[in-house]
Amino acid sequence: MNMKFEKIRVDHCVPFCENPFKVRDDFAMELLVQSISDYGVMFPILVRPLANGTYETVSGHRRIHACKKAGVEMIPAFIRPMDREEAVICMVDSNLQREGLLPSEKAFAYKMKVDALAHQGKTSVQVGQKSSRGLVAADVGESETQIQRYIRLTYLIKPLLDLVDEGRIALSPAVELSYLSEAAQKAVYDYYAKNEVTLSYSQANQMKKRSNDGTLTTESLKQILDQPKPNQTEIIKIPVASVRRFRPNYSIKQLQDFIEKACEHYARYLRKRERDAR
Repeated sequence: MNMKFEKIRVDHCVPFCENPFKVRDDFAMELLVQSISDYGVMFPILVRPLANGTYETVSGHRRIHACKKAGVEMIPAFIRPMDREEAVICMVDSNLQREGLLPSEKAFAYKMKVDALAHQGKTSVQVGQKSSRGLVAADVGESETQIQRYIRLTYLIKPLLDLVDEGRIALSPAVELSYLSEAAQKAVYDYYAKNEVTLSYSQANQMKKRSNDGTLTTESLKQILDQPKPNQTEIIKIPVASVRRFRPNYSIKQLQDFIEKACEHYARYLRKRERDAR
């Protein structure tokens, strides 16, 4: 492996093309910036050299961002020549183990790795009858069906995908919505923008079936969305970012549990204060 180690200029590093993993200016980033300011970059990044003298970042986007915020100009790096497919696989593998990944991050990462493996020519004969989706599934400990379900999310329009990331649309109905046309998806999103409701799998599946047989119209879509749901509950909207700053690595489910426990704790505090005031 022709790899070398040296310090390179931070401003010579460019983000990986179509990197699915977001770099967030959250509390964890603040800690990383402070750590780099105090001790420097403890772990080298991984880059591949480009023809114009710059380097494409394979692993280390957060460290590079933190260096820029901290005013650090040089960063230790492993420089490794790689073709596009090899770089994609390495980039995805180095990030998939992070906690608190959003559904959209998993979706595009899985798709990129599946495509890269297919382009490398890793056929089923070469890998013991496993497809490229099967290889990714084995690597991340998911079923091949689940990998395909996540990849379907890449067919959603961004506003709907944002709702999935926020936990307002669950994975199963989101997968069904991904089979709708862009216009139909936009109509679903417009409905969401005006109504604080949850979308059931049954409703999404009905829309998918009507879309497949050509009978999904604006009116029929509205009728499906207006169907009463016995377990429908009111929803309070809280921006994920406003809570994630307290627990940056939590998943959506963990954030929900955190909010409930915080409310319970504050309710006990209020009851105690009321008793003390009597």
